Amino acid sequence: MEFITPDEKVSLEKQLQELIDLRPVISNRIAEARALGDLKENAEYHAARDDQGHNERKIRDIEEKLKRAKVIDDDDDSIPEDMVFLGSVVKLRDLDDDSEDLYKLVGESSGGFNFDAEEIEVTTSSPMGEALMKARLGETVKVDLPRGPKRFEIVEIQ
Repeated sequence: MEFITPDEKVSLEKQLQELIDLRPVISNRIAEARALGDLKENAEYHAARDDQGHNERKIRDIEEKLKRAKVIDDDDDSIPEDMVFLGSVVKLRDLDDDSEDLYKLVGESSGGFNFDAEEIEVTTSSPMGEALMKARLGETVKVDLPRGPKRFEIVEIQ
């Protein structure tokens, strides 16, 4: 099961609708290319068919992701305030050099690709995300990174 935020769910549903809306456009491209004649050497026809296949695969992937996902609301009262969970922004102190950074725990749908944010986004399936998930304020977490293990103290949960 994958955890996603309500915003991530809305984003996935928007992407899904855009892909569904592309179906008739791609079908029209296929029909127009088919009308040109010989399909063996019709590059436009084959490109349109490839686009159709990619579009349908993306639709299935998003539908499956939405089916498996559990939406976690930031206002969920069952999650203790001192526990890191999906959507949490935490300040971590690197115990090796005492530097502090902000990290945000995001779902797979976000992908952890927002480079403009003030915090570093980590997905729940990343080594850092797995270490942080359900950790508590004041705890020390060990993260197995490619360059070796690191330890961080959870200083603050925003």
